[in-house]
Amino acid sequence: MAEVDPGETLRRFFAADGRLHTMPTRHVKRQVVLDHIAQRFELGKVYAELDVDAVLKTIHEDHAALRRYLVDDGFLTRRDNHYWRSGGTVDV
Repeated sequence: MAEVDPGETLRRFFAADGRLHTMPTRHVKRQVVLDHIAQRFELGKVYAELDVDAVLKTIHEDHAALRRYLVDDGFLTRRDNHYWRSGGTVDV
């Protein structure tokens, strides 16, 4: 798998105001974008679906698609309309 520059990828797909303008089609770049979005969710905290949507609406108008990407790619886990962060990088 080809490596990508995370900083360049984020600059390319996010506007200066932090909103996502396009979801990458290449999986490796989409992973960088989703990891960046997952950082908005606190480790160990359980979120109601409405709270997840509120966060994602600040990033992109299609919050439902972002939520699906995050769950499908293992960044968030969903059970009974509750979500928690289950993937992504962690600062130590």
